[in-house]
Amino acid sequence: MTLSATDLLGLCAHFMLLSLLAVGGAITTASDMHRYLVVEHGWIGDAQFTASIAIAQAAPGPNVLFVAVLGWNVAGPLGALATMTGTLLPSTLLTLYTTRWAAQRRETRGVRAFTTGMAPLTLGLLLATGWILAEPFLREPGSRWGTLALVGVTVAVMLRSRLSPMWLVALGALVGVLGGV
Repeated sequence: MTLSATDLLGLCAHFMLLSLLAVGGAITTASDMHRYLVVEHGWIGDAQFTASIAIAQAAPGPNVLFVAVLGWNVAGPLGALATMTGTLLPSTLLTLYTTRWAAQRRETRGVRAFTTGMAPLTLGLLLATGWILAEPFLREPGSRWGTLALVGVTVAVMLRSRLSPMWLVALGALVGVLGGV
């Protein structure tokens, strides 16, 4: 698909806005990326959106690579450039500034309250992303119970252990290869 220059700028601007909301990483804003790319514009479908995230998360490298894969699937190399620039530029500049500012004030009540208050927001954004990724499988009667079981095992293991999430990704891949979920 070829997007106009206006659409590419809009794509970049939307990802810039999401970058500033991505507390806990870019994956926390995947639910709004889905809304924008799939629901609002129809540039890619549900399956392509989910596959883009899964492929990028399984690949070695930073987790933010899924943003480039989404952009690539929307508009090729220019789409990848637009989404990655939009994602990296604002958050990088804001992080540089606020890290220096907060380091000088780390013991103040406001900074401590802010860091404590961000934890529930991050958790909520991650849950919304998990729902977006699991929902297509929950709608299919043949994969509903397997998906719920896999989600349940993942949540239980993450709450009760220090096991690396990569082992759970590998478990999900194994289940998929064996024809489950």
